[in-house]
Amino acid sequence: MTPVAFTLAPAAMALIGAGVTAWRRPGPLAVSGIQHFAAGVVFAAAAGEILPDLKHAGAALPVLIGGAVGVLAMMGIEYLETRAKGSVGLMVAVGVDLFIDGLVLGLAFVAGQTQGLLLTIALTLEVLFLGLTVSLAIGGGWRRAVGTTALLTLLLPAGALAAAPLGQLPAPMLTAFLAFGLVALLYLVTEELLVEAHEVPDRPWTAALFFAGFLLLLLLADLMEPAGRLAPA
Repeated sequence: MTPVAFTLAPAAMALIGAGVTAWRRPGPLAVSGIQHFAAGVVFAAAAGEILPDLKHAGAALPVLIGGAVGVLAMMGIEYLETRAKGSVGLMVAVGVDLFIDGLVLGLAFVAGQTQGLLLTIALTLEVLFLGLTVSLAIGGGWRRAVGTTALLTLLLPAGALAAAPLGQLPAPMLTAFLAFGLVALLYLVTEELLVEAHEVPDRPWTAALFFAGFLLLLLLADLMEPAGRLAPA
């Protein structure tokens, strides 16, 4: 299967999140719990699957350049989100976020099959939250929520397609793109999922879900490791 095919899982989860939220609006604590859990899973994918590849690459300058471009891109998204007005502005911000998610997923498969599979799991949970966000923002029943979310999720495979040619790049350039992907994932955890999750008072169980998600992905990575990690392209 190609990385584009793997974007179907997070896309489907986004539709489920949008449909369920339109049918029955979840409470603030339930949303916070989902966000904490997704943040833990995404953080484990970033720290356990992408960061080691960058450390072993031994190319400080490409990491610095790719990371710096990633920071600038994430600051641009944050500016876009702060300037967004109404549901249309939010949809634009979510669309950009989904495209970058697809790009990062494609980059993970370029780095290796195991990395790609684990990041698919992580982004599936994260995109569930995005579907929930879209549904809460636009209202108008489940057909409108699911239809709008379906259009936005087309940007996931578009991002994965954009990453496909990167496997043919020289190793230093690929390292720079992986550094960009790492920054994007860390931004997602620290500036989106956890910030949103802390808008309601924490409960011990919601905070614990972050570590539950983190440990779950580490366990999955350990179970998948004997199957053989593919060498970076």
